[in-house]
Amino acid sequence: MPLYGGIEAGGTKFLCGVGTGPEDLSVIRIPTTSPAATVEQAVAFFRQQPALDAVGIGSFGPVDLQTGHITSTPKSGWKNYDLAGAVRRAVQVPVGFDTDVNAAALGEARWGSAQGCADFLYLTVGTGIGGGAVVHGRVLHGLSHPEMGHIRVPHDRGRDPFAGCCPYHGDCLEGLASGPAIEARWGCPAEALPVEHPAWALEVHYLALALNNWMCVLSPRRIVLGGGVMQRPQLFARIGEEVSRLLNGYMRSAELVPPLLAPRSGVLGALVLAEQAVRK
Repeated sequence: MPLYGGIEAGGTKFLCGVGTGPEDLSVIRIPTTSPAATVEQAVAFFRQQPALDAVGIGSFGPVDLQTGHITSTPKSGWKNYDLAGAVRRAVQVPVGFDTDVNAAALGEARWGSAQGCADFLYLTVGTGIGGGAVVHGRVLHGLSHPEMGHIRVPHDRGRDPFAGCCPYHGDCLEGLASGPAIEARWGCPAEALPVEHPAWALEVHYLALALNNWMCVLSPRRIVLGGGVMQRPQLFARIGEEVSRLLNGYMRSAELVPPLLAPRSGVLGALVLAEQAVRK
């Protein structure tokens, strides 16, 4: 049986795994420091394993899917870095490359909450906001990859005077509803806010607006909502109610579900990317 390696390259950590699926996955966590130091640790882990047939990488972005580079990230040292090439040269096997959220979507499709669903979205709400779309069983790509966290949603500055914290767009969805946005607006991290705090009504509103847009454009059957902010279980019902209010009977809402594989959706999806790289 082929053996694959996977990397979920996040802004603060790399998850590196080896295996064929959830049952036999061996994982280490590496802090995301400089590109050279981080990749060196990842490669060292892979060299300690039996011979790999391929490695898949699900990376923070934006990325260039054709060249394997991370592009316009604000993360120091990583702008225009050839991540896929650096790993490929070191391990000398085929390398699959996509965004971390697209990888997570593939993982949830193979083993998780999107099994048997050919049309769905995977969305993560945490340090950033990102999403991957699977349409007719295939990850959606175009000119590049979707950047769902950077869509514009209505911003009522009377209700919410917070200017937003996205370094590129200010009050895009990520700038208004990510974990850092919640902390910047309220002076307290999301996980420390009580259930009754007004932060959650605002969060529900922004996420429901975004889901309304994606449902109208992509018509997914299911939306998998992951990430640190979504670890509050009460958010699912509240978001669902707000989405229904916004759709106003015009169309059916997609099913909203948590990820089954969290926090390993991305690294497991990277194994799927490795498998795909071998088949090319």
